[in-house]
Amino acid sequence: MNRRLVLAAIAIALLATLAGCSALSGGISDEQLDQDGNYSDLRDSEADVAIDLEDGNLISDGEFRAVYDLKETEELSLYRSTLFRDEPLEIDSVRYWYPNGTELTGSELEVEQGQSETTVQVPDENGTLAFSGDAGRKTFQLPAYVEGSYEVTVPEGHRTSNFLFGDVSPNGYEREVVDDQERLSWNDLDSTISLRYYLARDVPLFLGLVGTAILLGGIGIGYYYRQVKRLREEREEFGLDVDTDDDSGGGPPGLL
Repeated sequence: MNRRLVLAAIAIALLATLAGCSALSGGISDEQLDQDGNYSDLRDSEADVAIDLEDGNLISDGEFRAVYDLKETEELSLYRSTLFRDEPLEIDSVRYWYPNGTELTGSELEVEQGQSETTVQVPDENGTLAFSGDAGRKTFQLPAYVEGSYEVTVPEGHRTSNFLFGDVSPNGYEREVVDDQERLSWNDLDSTISLRYYLARDVPLFLGLVGTAILLGGIGIGYYYRQVKRLREEREEFGLDVDTDDDSGGGPPGLL
């Protein structure tokens, strides 16, 4: 009897675990897929893929908007790679446009979220797909889901050019600043984009703090040196630092 109870308890626990896993991978809601999203500026880009980054803050991460000119691609597998595995990309505000301009919302597409990727199927392989998602705080990383030309615009007032605070990967890109926004472009990209950017106005502040710290440190060292020198002079005045190497008798001063 006890054995049956134990087996029943184990079976219930397994069912609960499976149900929990199913709930966690239940997909993206229609409300999330159909959230408002404005992509008109990105659709005007000449690049095959246009991405715009919005800055985060101390409380929340940043966001990105992306528009993909699919070019004979009926399905996109969206994911992000972590240290141990690939994870499905969380997306919202999904839109699709047929080549003739007819628009569909995300809930009208086939969107499935699995354990390692989010799959989006579109009705026409030559249409345009747009979606939004989370970006990091002053960082951004996203695989190149389709090959082609890419254009990434970092948040207003931010830069990637300082080697101490910024970084861009892969190489082979062009950089320009338009209306205080830095824009990075690749003619042909098939690898993961990885950016680290910073607020340009913070660099002078940082350099000022470093300069102040160096100045204060120099003042402190100078003060310490003067104190040591003064103490040495006082010791010499009192005859406490007399060199006796040349004294033949070896006795203290005044006794020879």
